Amino acid sequence: MDVGTGIFLGIVQGLTEFLPISSSGHLVFFQHLFGYSEPELFFDVVLHMGTLVAVCLYFRSDIGSMIAGSWFFVKNLSGSAREAVSREQKDHALLTLWVIVGTIPTALIGILFEGPLESLFGSVFAVGIMLVLTGIILGLTRFLPNRFNNRTQVGVLASLAVGCAQGIAVIPGISRSGATIVCGMLFKLERDLAARFSFLLSIPAILGAMLIQLKDVGPAHMHYLSLLAGFFSSALVGLIALKILMGVVRKGKLHYFAPYCWALGLIIIILQLKTIICS
Repeated sequence: MDVGTGIFLGIVQGLTEFLPISSSGHLVFFQHLFGYSEPELFFDVVLHMGTLVAVCLYFRSDIGSMIAGSWFFVKNLSGSAREAVSREQKDHALLTLWVIVGTIPTALIGILFEGPLESLFGSVFAVGIMLVLTGIILGLTRFLPNRFNNRTQVGVLASLAVGCAQGIAVIPGISRSGATIVCGMLFKLERDLAARFSFLLSIPAILGAMLIQLKDVGPAHMHYLSLLAGFFSSALVGLIALKILMGVVRKGKLHYFAPYCWALGLIIIILQLKTIICS
């Protein structure tokens, strides 16, 4: 893989990891387009490292407040001299708790169904079908009334549901961000909170996926410049994509991405059917 291809796939990863159009689906499609029968596992890890850096940078204020709020809350409970816990500190401590709770079903789905889900990465046809399904999921938000999303706290049920949605989104073609944000919105979370929780929940998921992949990674069969190009392009483009998506979610326009998913999914399905018929 040359540097140009590394940059291109990094851009694809950075855009599609956060925009609700499925990063795994696009990477499977483009890697097949470029003639790779199997995804470069080490390169996938590097791209995910780039998007992990992007989400940590974008939500650095939330992450810092969550750490500080949780530490103060735990310290206050265990100490003899208790100090008053502010509402803001309590909210950030609870947000940390909901991220932990939401990570549990994601981890269980990943562990129990790792084999069957990974087998789908070789099926471009399945990617097409799942992209169409992602479009339907995004399209649902068009029918949510403006006053529907009014909850300011995540809660146990919403965090478990969003965690399940994140686990299911391992299937290539299902957008992780789209599935989790829509799931949060269906549980009446405020739009901004649904998006923030989705991306904060992605941090342990990306870290866990990277650790699982690393155990199977052998020596890199790629030039290190290509790896660096993929890393930096995915991180930079990821930051831009995050800013765009957060604005789209706040305006209630998430359904704008549905036609793209439908169009790309149908194109992939038609191309695959044509290949099967002609072979």
